[in-house]
Amino acid sequence: MKSFYHYIMKFRSNKKHDRMGEFARSAYDDHSFPKSSTDYDELSSYLELNGHYLSSMAVFDEAWELYQNNA
Repeated sequence: MKSFYHYIMKFRSNKKHDRMGEFARSAYDDHSFPKSSTDYDELSSYLELNGHYLSSMAVFDEAWELYQNNA
């Protein structure tokens, strides 16, 4: 299974004001993002502490659901 980070990178080219695209671009710019993780708890904890670029954790939850269904 590919990592969550690699999965969301496909959203990087979405329109500028798209929440998923903004999340993907911000994760790309976040050099400490856990790029190899496939673990919800690890990613969620990281984003709660360091994800100042997320407008809401709901964006992560939406992305995680897509990841689980499509990765």
